[in-house]
Amino acid sequence: MSAPERVHRVAPVDGAAADMLPANEFKAAFRNHPGGVAVITADAGNGPVGLTASSVISVSANPPLLCFSLSAFSSAAEALAKADTVVVHLIDTGQLGTAKRFATGGIDRFADPGSWTRLTTGEPVLTSAPTWLRGRIVNRMEAGDSIVVAAQVLQVQVPERIPDPLVYHNRTWHRLGNHSAIG
Repeated sequence: MSAPERVHRVAPVDGAAADMLPANEFKAAFRNHPGGVAVITADAGNGPVGLTASSVISVSANPPLLCFSLSAFSSAAEALAKADTVVVHLIDTGQLGTAKRFATGGIDRFADPGSWTRLTTGEPVLTSAPTWLRGRIVNRMEAGDSIVVAAQVLQVQVPERIPDPLVYHNRTWHRLGNHSAIG
């Protein structure tokens, strides 16, 4: 066995033993784990909402399912709690500005009417995103201070050319492409 594992214990709360890793240490660990960047949009009837996420994962191909998480304190959390469908845009390096806009709080992320439109089914979709997946929300789960959302994918748009994906790692945006392939 190499170096001993670090175990963090918190003093008992209300007489019950509780183990809790400090949030800053948990965040530090995940800063070393890159995540693909996505913008998630929805409209529960009160206008479009959206957010940038690096938590999107594919879960199942049959049926096609994906999951993502968002902070329960996100400005989009209330609308996503009421929405039936979402559009998950897989962002490439050409949409860095879009990723930053949807990660910025306190602004109208849909202020530029030329940057988005609606699908025939009503969901807001970003016109510059080469890849997107429209899904029906099939489950939501509260998990700590976050909400985990599962969606069954109903429709996709996939480009002919494979774009260089945008990745978030250690609080910085990165480009993946042929130049970064090592194997």
